[in-house]
Amino acid sequence: MSETPNLLETLLKQEVVIDVRSEYVYIGKLMAYDDHYLVLKQADVHDLRDSSTTREVYVLEAKRHGYPWNREQVLLRREEAISISLLADVRE
Repeated sequence: MSETPNLLETLLKQEVVIDVRSEYVYIGKLMAYDDHYLVLKQADVHDLRDSSTTREVYVLEAKRHGYPWNREQVLLRREEAISISLLADVRE
């Protein structure tokens, strides 16, 4: 019987974008996870209420120009995440 690969495992040590239920977006390197948390290193925690841009435009600009990370490490509750993708997979 073949085992289904752990999908989060395929994202480890890569830059990811995490969309959450609130008006925040997280960008950073996924370093670890457990049943409750996703651990990002050198992460940008961006409150979209503080800017005039949309989530999509902000993420696209982060892919194009890099992002000014403002947290060395972030523990994000997994239940808050709506989607997670590689920053490299963001399309223009």
